[in-house]
Amino acid sequence: MNRDAVISRSPWLRWGLLLLVSVVIAANYYVYDAMSSIKEVMQIELGFSSTEYGLIVSFYSFPNTFLLMAILGGIFLDRFGIRKTGFMFTLFCALGALLTAYGASDLFRNSGPGYAFLNTFLTQYSPELKMMILGRLLFGLGAETSIVVINKVLVKWFKGKELAFGFAVNLAIARLGTAAALIFSPILIETHGGWTTALWVAAVLMGVGLLFFLVYILYDRKYDPDPPRGALLAADEKFNLRDIVSILKNRPFIYISLLCLTFYSAIFPFQAFCPDFLHNKYDLSLKLSGMLSSLIIWGTIVFTPIFGWFVDRRGKRATVMVYGSAMILVGHLTLALTHITPYLAMFILGISLSLVPSAMWPAVARIVEEKRLGTAYGIMTSIQNLGLFAFPILAGRITDATNPGVTPEMLQAGTATLNCTPTILMFAALGLVGFVFATLLKRENRLRPEFDLERPEIKS
Repeated sequence: MNRDAVISRSPWLRWGLLLLVSVVIAANYYVYDAMSSIKEVMQIELGFSSTEYGLIVSFYSFPNTFLLMAILGGIFLDRFGIRKTGFMFTLFCALGALLTAYGASDLFRNSGPGYAFLNTFLTQYSPELKMMILGRLLFGLGAETSIVVINKVLVKWFKGKELAFGFAVNLAIARLGTAAALIFSPILIETHGGWTTALWVAAVLMGVGLLFFLVYILYDRKYDPDPPRGALLAADEKFNLRDIVSILKNRPFIYISLLCLTFYSAIFPFQAFCPDFLHNKYDLSLKLSGMLSSLIIWGTIVFTPIFGWFVDRRGKRATVMVYGSAMILVGHLTLALTHITPYLAMFILGISLSLVPSAMWPAVARIVEEKRLGTAYGIMTSIQNLGLFAFPILAGRITDATNPGVTPEMLQAGTATLNCTPTILMFAALGLVGFVFATLLKRENRLRPEFDLERPEIKS
């Protein structure tokens, strides 16, 4: 039975495959946010400033921003397929998570392997900082391309069916990883001795994600076998640099990519600082701050599948992106400029993070050929990573600059708090710019009816 027949006759199979790859992304998201709710503890233990913490967060995006690895990974995906590409880059994720945990561990800090070498250069930075940056860089090198791979997996098994709903369920499961990291990281350091336990748990979970992808490969090979040995790609399937040029001339794709850049820059770097912000502004414990920050994610877990179901049956992709990008602006302004309970802002941001992705990622499959989707998602991911690299560093610098003289020791002693309002206003400005791009996309869709982003995926 060929793949198209399997898709039509075996819905349980495609949903089972979706579950497998969603666990991989959940592990990915857990690793990304494992440090967010232990920022203050990590700064105290390792003597990091907010700027240095921002460097660790930012170097996740370095390979995809400056080495264009997400684009190269997307090209590799279109050329060599899901299995080889997915395994290689998920392996990078697992190795990167392992090195990040090792860099913070007592084993490394007590002159473990690599410590002496890292202490021989850039001596203004500690070996711990450099090893954690190296781990974060390797994790980022794998993480973004593995997400590109899984986006193509979803298009492969769900196009013409429940595509937006499939993307939405995948995102909901993935964000369980973020919610778990925000909740359990501070609990782990309280109940299991050393604070680095949170990072080791993240490394183990990423290893489990790698095993799940290997299981996916076995099923994918069974139901969609490789072409005969020696078979060549058709002439129009071979990668050509003109493909990138063609994609970059696609104005709706550019608007979606720029929305992706500003939207995720206003969310993911914000999450890395959010528990610390709530802890300082509202005088909440680190544990409660982490749990409250996770409300953004719990909102997406509940609402993203609902919005994905809506997009499949009603369309309105461009409209959904406009409303979602407007809500992120409202959420950040509420946090920065008012003393209204932060629960409201977390709820608004959670709805925003449900609306935009439920429409944005499936919309790319509407405006780009499937055989070039890997390249398109790679370009989009590299553009996104420009923001994921720059804005954590900028957020750290703004936080340090607007809190002169405040040290980690003063924060620990309770003799000072951080003013994070200017940092949150920066994230609000990103939301405003994203709203502009979403509005331009909706206007372009009216002018270019052949893309028809407002049309449903499932015909009634």
